[in-house]
Amino acid sequence: MRVVNHPSPAPHADHLIVVSRFRVPADERANFLDRADDALVALTDQPGCLAASLGQATDDPELLLLRTEWPGVGAYRRAMSAFDVKVRAVPLLSTAIDEPSAYEVVRNWDGNAIVRSRTGLAADAGDVSLGSASGPDIDPVRS
Repeated sequence: MRVVNHPSPAPHADHLIVVSRFRVPADERANFLDRADDALVALTDQPGCLAASLGQATDDPELLLLRTEWPGVGAYRRAMSAFDVKVRAVPLLSTAIDEPSAYEVVRNWDGNAIVRSRTGLAADAGDVSLGSASGPDIDPVRS
């Protein structure tokens, strides 16, 4: 197996895969599929959408997965803020199982080799959360 390491992110390293899983009871399936079709059209109409599909779990009739691919997080965020996506896709996406859904590509088959790319994930991503960047002597912002 041929493997290529890139010391800096490769051109496709920003490639983003977004996976949203849904638990859909049988009596809601027809409505869900109609809404998913509409969401897929809205998402694929956005600049930068590389691929989109809806998958069915082979061993669980209630579990479905909506997958999209984007050239980077910027294209994905711009798509999610488009009016058509907010109206036609976000309502469906908001019913997804609550779990991380965006994944950056760190290994990619380019047709000849596995290309390894560095992650854009910050080294302290597991330690820093909302509000933890301010020190204890700094008053929180009040709304």
